[in-house]
Amino acid sequence: MMIDMIKGKEVLVVGMARSGLAAVKLLSDMKAASIIVADSKPETELAEELTLLSRNPVVTTVTGGNPAGLITANLSLIVKSPGVPPHVPLFTRAAELNIPIISEIELAYTFLRAPLVGVTGTNGKTTTTSLITAMLKESRFNPVVAAGNIGNPLASAVNQVGQGGIIVAELSSFQLENIVHFRPFVSLFLNFSEDHTDYHGSVDAYFRAKARIVENQGPGDYAVLNASDKAIASLADQTRAKALWFDLAPVEEGIGLDGDEIALFTKGRRPTRICDRSEVLLPGEHNLSNAIAAATAAFAAGADLGSIARALKSFKAIEHRLEQVAIIDGVEYINDSKGTNTEATLKALESFPGRPIVLIAGGIDKGGDFRDLAAALAGTVKRLILVGETKEKISFAAKEAGFKEIEMAHTFEGAVFAARQAANAGDLVLLSPACASWDMFKSYEERGDLFKQIVLSFKSAGCSDA
Repeated sequence: MMIDMIKGKEVLVVGMARSGLAAVKLLSDMKAASIIVADSKPETELAEELTLLSRNPVVTTVTGGNPAGLITANLSLIVKSPGVPPHVPLFTRAAELNIPIISEIELAYTFLRAPLVGVTGTNGKTTTTSLITAMLKESRFNPVVAAGNIGNPLASAVNQVGQGGIIVAELSSFQLENIVHFRPFVSLFLNFSEDHTDYHGSVDAYFRAKARIVENQGPGDYAVLNASDKAIASLADQTRAKALWFDLAPVEEGIGLDGDEIALFTKGRRPTRICDRSEVLLPGEHNLSNAIAAATAAFAAGADLGSIARALKSFKAIEHRLEQVAIIDGVEYINDSKGTNTEATLKALESFPGRPIVLIAGGIDKGGDFRDLAAALAGTVKRLILVGETKEKISFAAKEAGFKEIEMAHTFEGAVFAARQAANAGDLVLLSPACASWDMFKSYEERGDLFKQIVLSFKSAGCSDA
């Protein structure tokens, strides 16, 4: 049992980010005798985390690397934070000594008392997780807590929710890769496209990590799958859970479109209307798909159709995902900092048909291919402002596709100011980087917050709202 590997034992936590700190707290609550916490960042970049950890007498910290020497026969368990690459030498050493390596979500799952809805996919996870949470709050569940990759570590939710509530967890491939018994009552696999090949090594490995969400489910569980994605749909034959489907079309069993109506499809019965597609407030066809997916998962978890409909009609975009910041001098500024791959940015561009767009893109290179994005620029993007580690790579792809309206920025602030200069009344400035933020920021949230701060400074400088 997990508790036997923790209570009175020595445990290593790799990574001091939010999930690592939450894991330390849970391990301490479960009476670990000694907790070593390591991070590759230097001490100077971890002042806040080290101050917090110093208050716990059973914690020892190591900074500036993850040396293989940390792995000794005294260790009972290793908890790996999601951002830590899987191929660092200490994990190889741990495997040689047969020391279990688990993710923070696996640790948390062992001690959860509330049922769990798990959400994965390449894009739309945060929006969909938030929407499911809103639907369940509209229904009979109390409390309902969103957790996981959404910013509230699952380990922190262990003591937040009892048996009468429910947890909705956003799950990344990084988190799912190191599960053992992790088993959501309802799993949802939204979509899949190339991403994180720098971390997983290949697209196939990335998909396999995502697909682990259904691995431990049983006959009493539900797997909500994208009917229009063949790879995802094939998981119905690989899980013991009952498959429910979502799509922008009729489905065999689940929720889809009946003409212009979002409807529940049940075998042997006529579709049951939930609401009209035009009543969904989230912009874009991709968000309509997210909304239908959320409705299917919420229904599987026990939400009634009335609660689902009310949430669909009232839920607006979340922070950093197609978030309207301001309209200044007739120019609309949209923060889509969470658009960290090309597929997300393509969906963002599709969300504003007919609008001239000044696009700010660029960031850290995750090994992605920017040719699809480059091909979509003509006729949609008025000017492309590039910044960050990938700016030359994106620029090359754009020029190869025949797009020439490109401007390079040396700083993020410079990119936003350049976008302001390029935009006229009626245009839209869209921050949707198609890249992660780690070359210049700690997180996409920090990047989006700075974008909003700069944009709002235009108002204080004397610009006027439209």
